[in-house]
Amino acid sequence: MQKFQIVKKPAYAIESVDNALQLILLLQESGAIRVNEAAERLGVAPSTAHRLLATLVYRGFAAQDEARRYTAGPVLSGASRHGRLQEVVALAAPHLEELAATVGETVNIMVRFGTSVRFLMSAESRQLLRVGDRTGTVLPANLSSGGKAMLATLDLGTLRQLYMGRGARMSGEQLGEDAFRALEAELATVRETGVAVNIGRTEADIAAMGAAVLQYDAGGSPRRAWLGLSISTPRSRASVLEEPATRDALRACCAAVAAALNDAGITEPR
Repeated sequence: MQKFQIVKKPAYAIESVDNALQLILLLQESGAIRVNEAAERLGVAPSTAHRLLATLVYRGFAAQDEARRYTAGPVLSGASRHGRLQEVVALAAPHLEELAATVGETVNIMVRFGTSVRFLMSAESRQLLRVGDRTGTVLPANLSSGGKAMLATLDLGTLRQLYMGRGARMSGEQLGEDAFRALEAELATVRETGVAVNIGRTEADIAAMGAAVLQYDAGGSPRRAWLGLSISTPRSRASVLEEPATRDALRACCAAVAAALNDAGITEPR
């Protein structure tokens, strides 16, 4: 007969670590949880639960869906809700490296989780003065170029839920009406041009231009984008982002990545 060892809670357990591990188990068991539910299960304040969950999102153990629920992230599942990210990177890498060689600047691929984007891979420029590898970096979607490009593919109701809903209020990420209208106007421009620009908004010395990786449904309509690409350059060379050839190369790279994903049967799970 197989014997089982009863594992007792150690006397030296660190409460914050224990709470984080309990949240990881909840994410695996329940599929999706909200901040209030997590706080109740842990017996902590909602603000504490939110900080813990935000840290898990940053490290890839959790993700947020459009309803502001927290779900298991890529580290737990081996693949995020968006698909097999390691395979995505492998498929995208040759196209990113080709674009980086063409434009002479660093190229990145990122995935959106709620109101944040996480950089999955960078193909670095060979110039001495360049933007370095951003892999693992997490930035606000509404400020980063690739994030804005992806947000531009969402409908107004989803955008309002993300930035004006109850979850946004609880997490402290709510935008005021003026800020939300400004975001709407900016995204309207992104839809017209197909690219989004970030000049020093996330990091003072960096300029970037992003575009969404667009995939289409059976009827030929574009799905909401879950992946984006960006070209990052030192701010002193930001003028390269204004060149039509640079924009065309970025759009072409997005199309090539989308085609590779389609051939591999990778789409965003609903």
